[in-house]
Amino acid sequence: MTITRKDNHKETLMEFKDIVRGKAPVEMLYHWEQTQANSVYLRQPISDQWYEYTWGEVADRVRRLVTALKGMGLKKGDKVAIISKNCYEWIIADLALQMGGFVSVPLYFDQTPDSFRYILEHSESKALFVGKLDKAVWSRLRTAVPEGMTRIGFGFYGEDADFHKEGEVDVFMKDLIEKSAPFQENPVPADDDVWTIVYTSGTTGYPKGAVHCYRTPRHVAVRALEVFGLNGQDKLFSFLPLAHVAERLLVETTSLYGGMVISFAQSIDSFQRDLLSVQPTVFFSVPRLWKKFQGGILEKVPQEKLDKLLRIPVLNWFIKRKLRKALGLSRARLVISGAAPISPALLAWYKTLNIEILEGYGMTENFAYGFIGRPGRNKPGTVGQAMPDSGFKLSDEGEVLFKSPTLMMGYYKDEEKTREALTADGYYRSGDLAEIDSEGYLKITGRVKEIFKTEKGEYVAPAPVEAKLAALKDLEQICLGGAGFNQPIVVVTLSEQAQSVPREEMRQRIAEHVKATNPVLLNHEKVGGVVVSVGDWTPDGDLVTPTLKVKRNKVEERFLPHMKHIASQGFQVIWEDEIKAEAAARQSAAVPA
Repeated sequence: MTITRKDNHKETLMEFKDIVRGKAPVEMLYHWEQTQANSVYLRQPISDQWYEYTWGEVADRVRRLVTALKGMGLKKGDKVAIISKNCYEWIIADLALQMGGFVSVPLYFDQTPDSFRYILEHSESKALFVGKLDKAVWSRLRTAVPEGMTRIGFGFYGEDADFHKEGEVDVFMKDLIEKSAPFQENPVPADDDVWTIVYTSGTTGYPKGAVHCYRTPRHVAVRALEVFGLNGQDKLFSFLPLAHVAERLLVETTSLYGGMVISFAQSIDSFQRDLLSVQPTVFFSVPRLWKKFQGGILEKVPQEKLDKLLRIPVLNWFIKRKLRKALGLSRARLVISGAAPISPALLAWYKTLNIEILEGYGMTENFAYGFIGRPGRNKPGTVGQAMPDSGFKLSDEGEVLFKSPTLMMGYYKDEEKTREALTADGYYRSGDLAEIDSEGYLKITGRVKEIFKTEKGEYVAPAPVEAKLAALKDLEQICLGGAGFNQPIVVVTLSEQAQSVPREEMRQRIAEHVKATNPVLLNHEKVGGVVVSVGDWTPDGDLVTPTLKVKRNKVEERFLPHMKHIASQGFQVIWEDEIKAEAAARQSAAVPA
């Protein structure tokens, strides 16, 4: 295989692997600074205009920022937090922390002030980069910043800069860069030097900080090149939180090792046109967004009409090409889904458009380095095959265990949780139950702690049932529960398109789908009723994590009265406000006149 760089220099994959092998991400910055200083690396849209930054310009800003941070008294090993939506300054800040020998603590912007303060204090962060944020988000979080902590603003302008006014931050990054000379050294971190502390988004309790050293990216780099042939001709589109290990791995880290261009999304409103403009070759998203993309297409071309068009030989290829381009995926050669399970039915739907979505599986603790599908070797219903040296095995109980060079050093300042997470021989307990077939494809069958017992003492694993229910395109988020009930009850949210359908029609659709699904389930798995949530589940509402993973315990806690109502009444599909209205009517009738 030949790697073609942006400067048209060609190297064999073996030669390029030798360049990359053993290097830390910041060492790759040195490499591109020397070999491709004038090639574009980062592209940022501001007020609908694209601004481009070359490797040379990025390296210069990074070096000046290192000088400034050291001038502020920060020392090697000091922790510095970053809270921002994805943007070019996020990458510059992160690379400056690496070059300076500091430890990055990336933070989700969709979190409570309590968790935000906890992480800043627990990580012992000395400073905080405050970046591209909605005004409402910063207004909610700013008072949680510990007193005396230096706040460094990214300094965005236009619609992205509502909160960037005097007093909101202590200093702006652009001012630090302008006033500082470039750092002249090219430090090389050791394998065991701490690179980053990534706090889990967590479905229960306070987040835990997974400590990763430089061994992690050094291992990932060559393996990604080997498996997927990533190179300088690939284009990336970054919009999922860089605080999450999957985006950090698949976008930031691979861009540095492959010499790829990263383009960022400007805002939610501009997302689709930004994606259309970029037409990336590598694209990573999460199941909920794949569902939304599907809904957007079906809103314009209903399924029945789409099926008819795809059956016409002359039009078939044209329609598929047009829809792929409309999605922004006309040039995509690697399309990946992760962070949560995706429905096999949704994968099959995209496959009809010649879009092969590869499902990946990993966790914060092994830096998302686990299993993933391969182009042309992808088995729906599985999370693909193991990455090289992932150290995978199944326990006697069927729990997925990992032990690889990308495994965390442990949880920061939490030896007890670290011991709980690891087996006696050093394998990480994923908490996921799975099966592996003769070809090495892994199928996740549930969570160890999510399995619950029905009234008759029979175990139910929610994930496989939820995957079958997800075949109905109208359902967006799904959570099956019912410990101690005669039959499980499912709580769902509706897609944007389904929310406009009359309730009685939607009630019938859901009921028919559940009744068609129940025969393929075991008797104790059969769904006994459906609660329809009247609103989406968002991180602000504490029902999903920042990566849109359902917080099962929180959903069950909120909807338990509604689930009990159905359990006592028998099968029905009912909206939560209808249950509340019934309860209010009963209470009113019970009050003496």
